[in-house]
Amino acid sequence: MFDTVLVANRGEIAVRVIRTLRAMGIRSVAVHSEADAGALHTRLADVAVPIGPAPAAQSYLSIERVLDAAARTGAQAVHPGYGFLSENVEFARACEAAGIVFIGPPVAAIEAMADKIRAKQTVMAAGVPVVPGRTEPGMSDAEVADAAVAVGFPVLLKPSAGGGGKGMRVVRSEDELPDAIAGARREASGSFGDDTLLVERYVGNSRHIEVQVLGDAHGTVIHLGERECSLQRRHQKVIEEAPSPLLDTAMRASMGRAAVEAARAVGYTGAGTVEFIVDADRPRDFFFLEMNTRLQVEHPVTEMVTGLDLVELQLRVAAGEPLPIDQSDVALDGHAIEARLYAEDPARGFLPQAGTVLGLVEPTGPGVRVDSSLAVGGRVGTDYDPMLAKVIAWAPDRETARARLVGALGHTAVLGVTTNAAFLRALLGDPDVVAGTLDTGLIERRGEELTAVRESSAHVYAAAALALLVESEPAGPVVDRWDVPDGWRLGEPAWTVRRLQVAGADPVTVRVRGRAADAEVAVGDAAPAPARAVRDGDRLLVTYAGESSSYALVHDGGTVWLAAGGRVTALREHERLASSAGQAGGDGAVTSPMPGTVTVVRASVGDEVEAGTPLLVVEAMKMEHVLTAPVAGTVAELGVTAGQTVALDERVALVTPAAAPEQQEN
Repeated sequence: MFDTVLVANRGEIAVRVIRTLRAMGIRSVAVHSEADAGALHTRLADVAVPIGPAPAAQSYLSIERVLDAAARTGAQAVHPGYGFLSENVEFARACEAAGIVFIGPPVAAIEAMADKIRAKQTVMAAGVPVVPGRTEPGMSDAEVADAAVAVGFPVLLKPSAGGGGKGMRVVRSEDELPDAIAGARREASGSFGDDTLLVERYVGNSRHIEVQVLGDAHGTVIHLGERECSLQRRHQKVIEEAPSPLLDTAMRASMGRAAVEAARAVGYTGAGTVEFIVDADRPRDFFFLEMNTRLQVEHPVTEMVTGLDLVELQLRVAAGEPLPIDQSDVALDGHAIEARLYAEDPARGFLPQAGTVLGLVEPTGPGVRVDSSLAVGGRVGTDYDPMLAKVIAWAPDRETARARLVGALGHTAVLGVTTNAAFLRALLGDPDVVAGTLDTGLIERRGEELTAVRESSAHVYAAAALALLVESEPAGPVVDRWDVPDGWRLGEPAWTVRRLQVAGADPVTVRVRGRAADAEVAVGDAAPAPARAVRDGDRLLVTYAGESSSYALVHDGGTVWLAAGGRVTALREHERLASSAGQAGGDGAVTSPMPGTVTVVRASVGDEVEAGTPLLVVEAMKMEHVLTAPVAGTVAELGVTAGQTVALDERVALVTPAAAPEQQEN
């Protein structure tokens, strides 16, 4: 077994790999960019090595710098995690040339499966069914368009390289093709350095099911059952579970055999995943999608139902050991479900978010596991993927696992950064999700129901006002009544009035009088009600109008962050709020809905545009967002260029509205 292993990744997967290395007594080496200096994975590793600036191309994607770090620290092997260099055949070759073990499959297997076109041809030869489409390499835009028309709409454009849904586009009509092809190529090139596209029939009412495989260098290939990954948004998985509620024993065996044959066809070793798409209306029909020649984000659910540590097995196979189990040893125990926690705002179209982690609440309890990169004081930027953590729950049956995960998410809160935790809880409570009736289009259909902004309760506004009162009060016993800043005066106590605002809502007037331990609070037009608040470390215990709640609390400048029941609310004192909010206003101003980088500018000053005309594209965390003209008129201002970084709500363009007909006549 290896003495020292370098983890060529960051975030929660680096943390997860390092923990197994520690459990096995193996010295761990972390690498990090300048943006990740001091990140959790660098603190958990035995050694941490800086490898360059924030852009991934100059750090985590730099083969030369990663291998230099391995050489300097005496690492005998490299674990690539997922993403970044994990499926990069040149990296695997470079490791081999440097005498360093790549903890993954052989170069030939990566080559065969990294190119989706070649992968389909390989598994077809092995008798595995594939999705109808056209997979010739090197197709031009015109050939891709012709292929789409021939396959029949709707079709799916897919990058030949990479994975994770990056660059995929569903095209429903011929007139959508030019923009879809351009966008898919641009995103694929930016994510994988390869803009080759293939065209497949889009299976609309589909379920996404994948099979975990393991192979060793001694000829053994087995599968560890399947995972249901149908709950997706923009081809990115959101909730995953094992086993699938769709498959029966016969279907599981059939799909498992197909996955093993696909792995055998390329001489696969280590941990990998064979992904299938299944027609929900004809569940016995399944088609090969792709093979991921690496560990998957959702591997914990397989670990929890099999009792196996997949990272440990990867290490043992890479060290030349035979698998310690065969197919007859694999048994699935209970049910596990995983939710991905992202730095994104579902209410604003799931746009990526950034900020500093001011406070953190992570769940514990029977059957609950958290794979996280979060730590108080850590900075969440826009340089990398927005996934922060994974919350997983296991139980003897699916419904108990689902309920445990809902409860765990209710005890998950990141104060200082907007996340999708409340959305995940809403999704897990959807009737079809509860019933296990899943498909890849469910989230899109339920979008408004799942992302609707719930009005903050009066209790939250009262808690925020009381939190500010608690902080203003002197510590210890009161000596002089005149020293208490609660509005007290001779005669009737005075009210302290605050205007508090939650993003996207109108400001609310909150009146408070008395001390925090014995106060009265009036929220909006409501009558005053008895209230009290007691601070216990980073928690605030609040009773208002007869209802008691415990909040995780952080006060940062003019913002009070409160978290309870899986929902985090940021309340700002209204006078300190910036005036801009949202992409555009009625006056024609266009602001960036997320911090990021301008990748494309499609308009020029003086252009006549209609409402909805694309003006520019902003990219952050590998997600593109097209900013459009809010009104018909003339582009009067365009203050950005391609490659320029922009801040959240920064004004990037101005469209002067067209004059109304009666104004023109005058």
